[in-house]
Amino acid sequence: MTSVLRHHCLRALGAGALSVALLSGGTAGALAVTTPGSSGSSPGSGDGSASISVKAGKSSVKAGEQVVFSGRTKGLKIGSPLVLQHEKSGKWTSLRATSKIKKGSSYALLAKLNTKGTEHLRIAGVNSSGKVYSPTVTVKVN
Repeated sequence: MTSVLRHHCLRALGAGALSVALLSGGTAGALAVTTPGSSGSSPGSGDGSASISVKAGKSSVKAGEQVVFSGRTKGLKIGSPLVLQHEKSGKWTSLRATSKIKKGSSYALLAKLNTKGTEHLRIAGVNSSGKVYSPTVTVKVN
C-alpha cells in the first residue's frame, strides 16, 4: 500500500514540476504574441530546431464539450509530456489537458472547454534547449 501511495505522490510531484516549468515560460510567450508585427503565433524554442504543430478537431463547441487537439512535434523526445495552455488576461496558463509524444512524433489530447467566449490555445513542451510552443489556435465556445 505504501509503495502505491509513494508512486502516486511522486507522479503528482513530477506533474507539478512540469506545470511550474511551463507556466514560468508562458509570460514570455504572451509578451511575444502581443509584439507589433507579430503573426499571432507563439514562439518556438528560438533556435528553430524544435517545433510543435497543432490542429483543433472543432473550431466551435458548446460550453462543456470536449475538443481533440492533435499534431506532430520536431526536436522533442518520444514520451515527452505536452500540456494545453490558454491565454487569459494576457497570460498563458496551463489547463489540465496533457499528453505524451507518441512514436512517430505525433500526439493527441482531449480537453473540455467550459468558459464561454473565444479561447486562444497552444501546446507547450520542453526540450534540452528550453520551452517550445505551438502556434495559437482559436476555438469559439458557445
